[in-house]
Amino acid sequence: MAILVTPQTKLLVQGITGEFGARHAKLSLDYGTQLVAGVTPGKGGQFFEHGNFKVPIFDTVADAVKQTGATASAVFVPPPFAADAILEGADAGLELVVAITEGIPVRDMIRAKQGLAGSKTRLIGPNCPGIVTPGTGKDSHGGCRIGIAPGYIHKKGNIGVVSRSGTLTYEAVWQLTSRGVGQSTCVGIGGDPVNGTSHLDVIQLFMADPETTGIIMIGEIGGSAEEEAAEWIAKHGTKPVAGFIAGATAPPGRRMGHAGAIVSGGKGTAEAKIAAFKAAGIGIAATPSDMADTLLKMM
Repeated sequence: MAILVTPQTKLLVQGITGEFGARHAKLSLDYGTQLVAGVTPGKGGQFFEHGNFKVPIFDTVADAVKQTGATASAVFVPPPFAADAILEGADAGLELVVAITEGIPVRDMIRAKQGLAGSKTRLIGPNCPGIVTPGTGKDSHGGCRIGIAPGYIHKKGNIGVVSRSGTLTYEAVWQLTSRGVGQSTCVGIGGDPVNGTSHLDVIQLFMADPETTGIIMIGEIGGSAEEEAAEWIAKHGTKPVAGFIAGATAPPGRRMGHAGAIVSGGKGTAEAKIAAFKAAGIGIAATPSDMADTLLKMM
């Protein structure tokens, strides 16, 4: 079983004719993802072709959903237009929108989150690697890959991975796969200060998934999302969780690669997050290279 997406998920790509969107649309098709539509305003009626695949392109998300039954989208739209692309997906009734775009203005994301309130659409991202539910074929092909994660490192199994960092998501996944341990679903929630899905949201889904037996949760300095997830795990957690916090050696006030990874006002420090993890019984990986082993020892 998996969370949020399965091999049956029907995906559309917003910005499929751009260089970045096209590249990853091809990789998702190769992975076995059911990519049923592309959306680029002004290019409706054309097709996105890759090998034996011929994906119809539509002018709007609403048209794509109506014609293909798509339920999820990947947003590869430039920052000035990405928030509107997210809201267009919600207006069309999509269940899931995965915003890969980096550099969306915070003000635009606040507006987008307000627009999503009350809708059935879940947003993952922005500034995230996306989500992968591995399949059972060669190199896990036949699964669902939405975003930019390297599909070949995944293996179908029972460990859930959730992270703010794309690179550390890949590291945790590769460590698990290298040890012969597969993943149920891997979710990169993104490193921006205003995002759609939190650590806690994903942890709750993993805890409720009967086939996820262990979880790796990767956080970083800035914000309080990791502490909130740890507090919930302390009260309601039923499965082993291993964690890692990036940025422990960053000087206070230093801006990191993620817009949300900045400590101000004494909150969001690595020390506070690690203390919250320990209090919740979450296994602490001392370095990124210890993430998988920390969880496997707990199990």
